[in-house]
Amino acid sequence: MHRAGEVRGIAQGVAVLRCEGETHPDIGTEVIDESLETVGRVVDVFGPVGRPYLAVTPTDDVHVPTLVGETLYAR
Repeated sequence: MHRAGEVRGIAQGVAVLRCEGETHPDIGTEVIDESLETVGRVVDVFGPVGRPYLAVTPTDDVHVPTLVGETLYAR
């Protein structure tokens, strides 16, 4: 498990995370919160190569606005 990034916002129901460096989880990677609950899966990696953004599609039971400002992790 490693840090995926911080949720910076929401776009069309998808959580947008900012990675901390060049390394990022692959598309399809499961994303969890600090209580080890599954939040969703990475569906896109975009932006600058040095510090990309991740688009995470949430699971059905996750209310996306509550994630803004949270740090999420890749499993």
